[in-house]
Formats: sequence, structure tokens, C-alpha cells
Amino acid sequence: MAASQKGDLSASERKILQVISAGDEQEASQLLASKDVRVNCLDEYGMTPLMHAAYKGQADMCHMLLQYGADVNCSQHEYGYTALMFAGLSGKTDITSMLLDAGAEKNLVNSVGRTAAQMAAFVGQHDCVTVINNFFSRARLEYYTRPQGLEREPRLPPRLAGPLHKIIMTTNLNPVKIVMLVKEDPVLVDVVALEKCYQVMDMLCEQCVKQQDMNEILAIKMHYISCVLQKCLAFLQKQDDKLDALVMNLLRGRDSDGFPQYQEKFIRDCIKKFPYCEATLLQQQVRIITPKEIGIGNDPTAFSVLNQAVTGQMTFVDADYCATCGEKGAEKRCSLCKAVTYCSLMCQKLHWFTHKKMCRCMQEQDADPEMDTPRLKELKDDESDLVMETANFLQELCLRAEKQVATAGGCPAELLACSSTSAEGPSCTHD
Repeated sequence: MAASQKGDLSASERKILQVISAGDEQEASQLLASKDVRVNCLDEYGMTPLMHAAYKGQADMCHMLLQYGADVNCSQHEYGYTALMFAGLSGKTDITSMLLDAGAEKNLVNSVGRTAAQMAAFVGQHDCVTVINNFFSRARLEYYTRPQGLEREPRLPPRLAGPLHKIIMTTNLNPVKIVMLVKEDPVLVDVVALEKCYQVMDMLCEQCVKQQDMNEILAIKMHYISCVLQKCLAFLQKQDDKLDALVMNLLRGRDSDGFPQYQEKFIRDCIKKFPYCEATLLQQQVRIITPKEIGIGNDPTAFSVLNQAVTGQMTFVDADYCATCGEKGAEKRCSLCKAVTYCSLMCQKLHWFTHKKMCRCMQEQDADPEMDTPRLKELKDDESDLVMETANFLQELCLRAEKQVATAGGCPAELLACSSTSAEGPSCTHD
């Protein structure tokens, strides 16, 4: 059904807007099934029922409206807002994902030139920003599951499309988490499969850089995932059949403070190997992590810089991130030191071999009030610029790269060379 003129609503159409606000799905379904309601009708402000449902955070209502053919990209709002923009403003990641899956264009702008991600960032809805920035259509990946041109076989076997797309869509860039996603699907724990997957990721990275509207965020994410898959492949070739040795290497902490030094060096190496040195976002990352005073283990870490750039998440060291896989919303705490959190008992067991070296020190520190530190790290003065830069990233990340890097040219790669308890460890406690 075509959209109406603004404010040209029947009595039933005015009623459905009220029903949506009230969240009455049954009555909404009855109204939509009648011929008196146009699913894309516009109120006096140019808002469709789908926009109202997205703004109100009514996920089931949004799903119903989409089933009835709601236009996910309607932009007749008086200020050019779309349903995706309203979803971002509401802070509902489930609705944001639903609209993207339904074909919502994330690069549409409102009357002042703001995208849905930029609007969500402006009001502090960073989880929605992360969902928008990390969305990648499965159809784009499935293109490689069909032979193209003179190819006899597809670049990507169809059975790998689902597991690989799940990795692409993850908003948790912790390398341990990505390795765990590989481990959980047997079809990926295979040398040939990993070769196919990382080669496709490299092609997607190139595509993101060379497309008309360069997408540096996705390009760097595709490259990073490719690096992790190549690392998995290297360990498989070393007879690490279950990738357990790789996980332990990524988690192993430095003796002095438990900092995962191998993981930090790996991520720095990933950034260094990004093949498109002219990319503005790459240059920003390199400038942040390469000053001489920022050594391995000092803030900002390479992971925090990468995570900030790709997901738009502000990097706080707070208590709800799993110390093993970085999953947000960790609710279990080490029962001994109570200073480290995990999302599951499995993650706690994986981390114990390195955490046990620091656990006793943390217990002693926690027992001394003068030595106690807050779980939310206070930003240092010299980090304030980093926070401000991150807040402005979303307005700049999709711009084309600068035409020239430096008079010398090339990638500044040289700057990047940069006690007795049980074996399984203590149990986890809930907060």
C-alpha cells in the first residue's frame, strides 16, 4: 500500500497509532488485517506506524508491521528520520537488528545529515551504534558461495556461509571469543575450511575499501577476522586440533601484572598488516598506539583502540566484561579475589591457569582499604583526547581515505614493532 499524505488518516489509522503506543498486539493485528488501515500511513509529522513502534521500543509490534509490508526505509518524516533512526534513539538493539535484517539502509541521513548510527551515538545508545556499524548482509557473503564467471567452484563452500557470517556479525572483537566461535562449529576447525574463509574475508576487506562509498570500519573488521582465522589455521597446522593451545597463548598473562602480552602483540600485528595504508581510520589507530611512552600493557591498549574504532564502544575497564572472552554482561565473580568477572564457569576455568598467579595478590590488595581501587577505571588526563576522538569517530569513519599518507609514503609499520589451590581454580560467585 502506498503511503498517505501527512496527517491524512482514517479513524482506524489514528486508532492503530494509539494501539501501538499501548502495545496491544492483538488489536493491532485486527486493524492491520482490515482494509481501513494502510500499513505505511503517515501522521501529521510524517511518522509511519513502524516508526512509532520502533521509537516506543515495541519489538513484537515492529515484527508484525514488517510482516504486513511496512516500508523499512520510509523517510517522509518532517526531519527525514527513518525507522532505523528511531530504533537507535530508543536504544533497542533487537529492533535495530530486526530492521537491518529487513533491509534498512544504515547510510540514509536526516535533514541535518546524520545517519542512524550518528544519532544513536549522540544520545549515548552505543550498543545500537555497535549493532549498526557491525551489520553485514548475509546475501553479500553468499555471493561467494556461487561460482562466478569461469569459476568451476565457489570461493566459499555453502556449508561455511552460516558459521562465517556468525563470526562477521559478532560485536565482541576479543580474539579469544572469535577463536571460541571457530571451535564451537566443527566445519570451521579444518585447514581447508579456514583457508577458504580467510581468503573470502580478504576479498571482502578489499571490496569495502574500493567500493564507491568506502567503509573503513568494515574493512578493518574483515581484515582483523581474517588475521584471527589465519592464526587458527597456523595452530591447526601445528597439530593443535582443538585450538586449546591458541586460547592459552591469547590468555597467558605477564608474570608481573597478568597482562595478556601475547594477545596485545597479536592485535598490534593485525593493525600493522592492514594492507591499505592510506585509510584514515588506520592512521588514527597507529597514531594512538605507537607513541614511545605507550608500551605493552599501558593504556590505551591495542584492543581498546581497535574495539573503539570498529564498534564505537567507549573503553571502560568495568566489572561486567568477561576476563576470558570479553563478553559483556558477565555476572560471575572469582570467589577468592572477587576482582575478576566471567560470563561462565567454562571461561573461569580457561582463565585460571594465568589468573591464579595474581589472585592472591588481588585478595591482599582488596583486604587493604588504602590499596583498594575502583572497578571503573578513571580516565587519565592524557586519555581525554582519546575519548573525545572516539565520540567523534562516527561522524568521520566512513569518509574516503586521505589521498596521500605522508611525503615518504607507505605504512608506518616500524612504529608498531613494537599459590596453592586446586588445578581448576576457585568457583565463581554471582554478584
